[in-house]
Amino acid sequence: MFLQSLRPALRHIAVLGNALPRQCGLATYTSHSVEALRAEYPEIAIDHYAMDDGSGVIYGRDVAMAIPADDLSAYVTAGDAIRRSGARLLWLHHEFGIFGGKAGDHVLALLAQINIPLVVTLHTVLPDPNVDQMRVMRTIMARARRVIVMAERAALLLQTVYRIPPQIIDIIPHGAPDRPLSDTAPWKERLGLGPGPTVMTFGLLSPGKGIETAIRAIPAIVEQQPDLLYLIVGASHPAVKAREGEAYRESLQKLAAKLDVEGHIRFVDRFLDNEDLLDYLQAADIYLTPYPGRNQVTSGTLAYALAMGRPVVSTPYFHAEEALANGIGTMVPFGDSAAISEAISELLADPQALKEQSRRVWQAARKTTWKQNARAVMTVLSEASSKGSAAPRDGQPTNAEIRVKLAGIAAITDDVGIMQHCTRGVPDRRHGYCIDDNARALMLVCTTHAGTAQERDSLARIYASFVEHGWHEETGKFRNFMGYDRRWLEDIGSEDSNGRTLWALGSVARSAPQAYLRDWATDRFDDALPMVEKMHAPRSIAFSMLGMSAMLDVNPGHERCRRLLDSSLNLFRRLTSDAQRPDWSWFEIMLSYDNARLPQAMIEAGRAMGDQDAVDLGLSTLRWLLDMQKAPAGHFRPVGTESFGLPYAQPAPFDQQPLEALATIDACLAAWRADGAEYWVEAAETAYDWFGGDNDLSASLTNEDGTICHDGLTPFGVNLNTGAESMLALQMARHSMSQFAEEAVEIPQLALIR
Repeated sequence: MFLQSLRPALRHIAVLGNALPRQCGLATYTSHSVEALRAEYPEIAIDHYAMDDGSGVIYGRDVAMAIPADDLSAYVTAGDAIRRSGARLLWLHHEFGIFGGKAGDHVLALLAQINIPLVVTLHTVLPDPNVDQMRVMRTIMARARRVIVMAERAALLLQTVYRIPPQIIDIIPHGAPDRPLSDTAPWKERLGLGPGPTVMTFGLLSPGKGIETAIRAIPAIVEQQPDLLYLIVGASHPAVKAREGEAYRESLQKLAAKLDVEGHIRFVDRFLDNEDLLDYLQAADIYLTPYPGRNQVTSGTLAYALAMGRPVVSTPYFHAEEALANGIGTMVPFGDSAAISEAISELLADPQALKEQSRRVWQAARKTTWKQNARAVMTVLSEASSKGSAAPRDGQPTNAEIRVKLAGIAAITDDVGIMQHCTRGVPDRRHGYCIDDNARALMLVCTTHAGTAQERDSLARIYASFVEHGWHEETGKFRNFMGYDRRWLEDIGSEDSNGRTLWALGSVARSAPQAYLRDWATDRFDDALPMVEKMHAPRSIAFSMLGMSAMLDVNPGHERCRRLLDSSLNLFRRLTSDAQRPDWSWFEIMLSYDNARLPQAMIEAGRAMGDQDAVDLGLSTLRWLLDMQKAPAGHFRPVGTESFGLPYAQPAPFDQQPLEALATIDACLAAWRADGAEYWVEAAETAYDWFGGDNDLSASLTNEDGTICHDGLTPFGVNLNTGAESMLALQMARHSMSQFAEEAVEIPQLALIR
């Protein structure tokens, strides 16, 4: 028995698609395929997750969860539910239009929550995808171990248009019900259709199905077959009905009346359940699919008709060309009513030949029954479950060029400083400036080699001037916020802003290429250093520790720095001891912002002071934090702002801020310098990839040229504002990644960073 050959791990499968009683072909397919799998493999748990369009459909108990298509947070919730369910594989049914977001990219947020193998069945493969459609498709394909399509043409498009390797593509024809072949007469009588010849078309009614062409063919057929009945079976497509009511159906009825054949055409205006539909198919003498174009690569209606043994007259769309090969169907040109009339009349003129063709069609379709379909699908799912990660795709970049780019930062810098906020890339002067951002910008331009020396020096003067102007000698502290009118909005800035400014001064004193900047920073650092003694907030102290550690690199004998660093290290030890639990190895009882700066401060201060115990504590707490910041699928998930202030709580996924990714990269760089483990390189790369789209929403936070960074990820998508903090975070992250490459050229995966 095939089930016995499955790996023990494949005992639980999640399926994502539409579901009955939603009225659409994908719902019919997904529900019937799940039903067939459950029947053939009853020992395997199969959870069906259904996309919901908000039309009020009430799902049965066979659906594990309904996911509102336009609610991005629901995808995250569903992905988390799949992960927690114990499912060992996800089988995704993809169709453009059933998922929310641009080109359905909300589904990427669900995929980002899971780390189990993915198999995808593509119900549409577009020959000319737009940019967003290609982006979504390539992202899904990069995660998939196997891809199922239903026609040779679809497989060819995947290889030529989407560059998907053929070894992961499987062709499994559309599934169909199984019934014995029978004469049409009993079914006609049962349905009250009359004894005359019956031609049938079925499916959700909408423009683009070619029904007009079929109706225009009816008068000529009636001349040969006066008792002919043409059945047009199916409710109007819900989207069409919502948009324009029954206008399309009424236009078809008017066309039939105009041609004086309304008595030969019957509309069955309802969504039939499976058994009723099969009854109608078995009553039909001929099945007609008059699609007007070639790009239909899958047709469930055609598969069902063939499975019932119905001779088919069809236009040569892709699925029909493959399914009707070897003489089991009749092809007619697109839009040619006369050809349809001639083909149907010829078939109906010879009842014995029609009956023989029915038998051949039915026999050929046995390999497409749902039972056979389930077995073929399970073979693919089992193989995907048992293999390792999918091989890299041809044409997929393995790393990104991550050179620092100053253009975006320069664009929001005027002669005063760098402005705090932007609205979709446009500087928002209403929010003025802050010393936090100018201190960060000063650190960057004094350490990077991006741009020209003249450009860097010009920017450095502006940022240093802002910091200098922020110094308030009477209070011995820095101001933070300044309005666009160049007036300070406070006499003393926050502890955090003062700690960051002291950090920037220490960094500039150590790294600035210009002697005048190093001298200025050293003097102002010494002026401001006493304020550390009055700091209470751990992060403010951590920022100051980073600045003091940098200063000790310049002046190892700086006694005040040594004394303050020693007391700070002891404080952090006490904090860790007080907050620690068996599952909580952190400095506080909660996670908040800029978390990685705390272990980074321990590592760098421990190194500067020769205190290995402090370094070890920094390394261990950073490892713990990295585990807390790892999504189930393995990508970086920074601590969301929604979890700030919650004692001993697991991190909430949103909102996610670029500052957290930068802090993590910087901390990993400090850790790597401390012990040389490649683990830190890999963790830094994971955090860096968050900017480019390896995140919960699979959404890039940067623009195409890498000069701009958006303000973070929310449950509703990317925050499209582009503040100075976020733009600086991206460029500073690039600089830190370049440091790995410059200091360790032997690490192959960092070759492109240089």
